[in-house]
Amino acid sequence: MTELPTKRHSRAGLYAPFVIVLIALAGWTGWWFYLTRQIDEGLEAQAVTMRQAGWDVRYADKRIVGWPFRANVKLTHVTIAAPSGHAVAAPELNAEANAYQPTKWVVVAPEGLVLTRAGKGKVAVNGDAIRMSASGIDQRWPNLSLELVNPVFTAHADGEPFPIARAARIEFYSRPHLEGSTTPSDDIDVMFRLVDGQGRRDGPVEGFAQDGQLTTQLEATIGRADLLKVGDAAGVFSQWTKGGGTFRKVRGDLQAGDSRATLSSEVLRADVNGRLTGEVALQSRKPVPALSGLLETRQGPVNRVGAAGAAAVAGAADAAGREDMALTVIFRDGRTWLGPFPLAPAPKLF
Repeated sequence: MTELPTKRHSRAGLYAPFVIVLIALAGWTGWWFYLTRQIDEGLEAQAVTMRQAGWDVRYADKRIVGWPFRANVKLTHVTIAAPSGHAVAAPELNAEANAYQPTKWVVVAPEGLVLTRAGKGKVAVNGDAIRMSASGIDQRWPNLSLELVNPVFTAHADGEPFPIARAARIEFYSRPHLEGSTTPSDDIDVMFRLVDGQGRRDGPVEGFAQDGQLTTQLEATIGRADLLKVGDAAGVFSQWTKGGGTFRKVRGDLQAGDSRATLSSEVLRADVNGRLTGEVALQSRKPVPALSGLLETRQGPVNRVGAAGAAAVAGAADAAGREDMALTVIFRDGRTWLGPFPLAPAPKLF
């Protein structure tokens, strides 16, 4: 009996998945190199544009790594200085994005930062984490967040003291302000949080917090945010102020020792000298210790006579049995007023 030849099955099907994976990997690798080349070219182009506008942008070395799923830009000895004199420097900056979502970035300063304040010198910033994230960078107004975990602020020997010595957390967020439900405007919403901040020794923050800790949260809408430019020596708020920029719907909470307050203001502006103008309504609980603490600061621009008068008035109200009281802080003529008493210079924006 003649045996029939055995039919052999093709093994091509066994290799097909591996071939598909290799093709996909080759395609993805091509995309990764294309993406990182675009990032590199965009970074260089942005640096050139900023230098032409008067900025000082420098870094000693640049590498882009992270294949296959991430794009990680590593810069060393970075300096970014605005024409206004404000600057930030870092021994190392790492910026990272997913290769499949290159519109969301996280920037980390693992070795801390050095901030230069125009006319006030430098301050070193170190902590457990210093990071910033930006999402939707292809949109007009991206979502931004800055987070400092256990930051410590140390002014250089030739610089002015920094108001805050350390804190548990400092956070800042900004996002597009929506008119109605979906239409972006020229405004942005911002929020600032300071948790368990400790003032520098003998400074006004330390006195206000009664040698304790200051916690605050502030929210506002910045009108005409499209005018926030830092391309000249006057600083970021100069053109904004001239163009009618405002802080609207300002809301906040402050806690310093036993003193607490909620604040609100419908609109705040800056005058021609960059000083804040407008009124802030305060609903305060036990304001006397905080006001009295200002008197104990042995240096700084606090008006002790004004603070003493304000504390005396508030103390009289407390003596009458009113621990909760409404106060109005007025920024005008370059000063901060509590009723008829000038306390300190008004906050300066530029």
